[in-house]
Amino acid sequence: MGIKVIGIGDSGVASILPTYQQWIDESELLVGGERMLDFFPNFQGEKRIITSGLSSLVEELKNETRQTVVLASGDPLFYGIGSYLSKKLPIELYPSVSSIQLAFARIGEGWQDATMISVHGRSMTGLAQKIDGQKKVVLLTDHENSPSVIAKYLLSYGMDEYEMFVGENLGGEEERTGWWTLTDACEHAFSPLNVVVLKQVKNGPVWSLGIDDHEFYQRKPEKGLITKKEVRILSVSALELTDTSVVWDVGTCTGSVAIEAARISRYGSVYAIEKNEGDLANCYLNMHKFRTDFTAVLGKAPDRLQEFPDPDAVFIGGTAGDMNGILDQSCERLKPNGRIVLNAVTIENMMDAVRGFKERGFAVDIMLIQASRSKPILNLTRFDALNPIYIITARRETEEKK
Repeated sequence: MGIKVIGIGDSGVASILPTYQQWIDESELLVGGERMLDFFPNFQGEKRIITSGLSSLVEELKNETRQTVVLASGDPLFYGIGSYLSKKLPIELYPSVSSIQLAFARIGEGWQDATMISVHGRSMTGLAQKIDGQKKVVLLTDHENSPSVIAKYLLSYGMDEYEMFVGENLGGEEERTGWWTLTDACEHAFSPLNVVVLKQVKNGPVWSLGIDDHEFYQRKPEKGLITKKEVRILSVSALELTDTSVVWDVGTCTGSVAIEAARISRYGSVYAIEKNEGDLANCYLNMHKFRTDFTAVLGKAPDRLQEFPDPDAVFIGGTAGDMNGILDQSCERLKPNGRIVLNAVTIENMMDAVRGFKERGFAVDIMLIQASRSKPILNLTRFDALNPIYIITARRETEEKK
């Protein structure tokens, strides 16, 4: 007999069908969070509170022979316990109306075009690029990542084109709903049980791949320590990023490559390292300007690379004299079918990189970029040449090109 997983709304028993109530009454074991179990004070069987990880619960339920019902919040398959249990146990799922459905019912709008993001029990790192440019966003929150914290976070990235709807205790006796400006939401205390909907009410800035160099904060008076736009576009393209890629940017400087990568891999993650404090400070400024939120640390690679998760793609913009140490880490930890892209200015560095990749079992492709930009001279036009750059793309010998 399959275990029944029944979704319940904030109003408790009033939110479930009579048939569901009958199944609960007839069950011998009722499993759920303490709040869910409190909805059934007269239950005659055994109650089991979910207090630890779900893996231990699965092991307990595998050997359970009694009629069992597991209580879940709203739709068990929407960021709920049902998704996990369905992969481990024979279960029957009976959803209730989700908090998302109730939120949009209160707003009076459709939600098929909304972007769904959960920060419930999760870090908000990377949230900026997930939200930026979306017309309608739903956020599942928690006690730490509350509506006020989210509002402050969005304002720190200049996202004042959004207004916030907060639905508190939806479907319950203490339900409260309302629209807020982000500024007002920062100062308000909300119920821990809430759903946030962000709606874009005016246009925000738009940046496509290949942000102009002058848009970035850069070191002064040595302005220009940046991967130039033409080289950056080709280097990022060579990384073959997806929207979920994990990316390293070694020697990030202004963060230009990391920012372009984060805007492509908005559901992945980007990790950057820079040895110069001033450049790293500019990187943080650029992160906020271009609405990308990634991990950027101060250090000289390969130090601290061990703190980063294994990458799908690695960009090496500078080696600071330890190319072998950086290649050791990058090549060893690169995921299958991943790519490493290294930019070299000199022939010697290019040769060292190619040799290093081949010694580690990697095949390489080399592209020499010699670009020039137009520049006015009186009423005429001439061209200024950029420094030639070698773009070296490496992949494991055993992996075929896509």
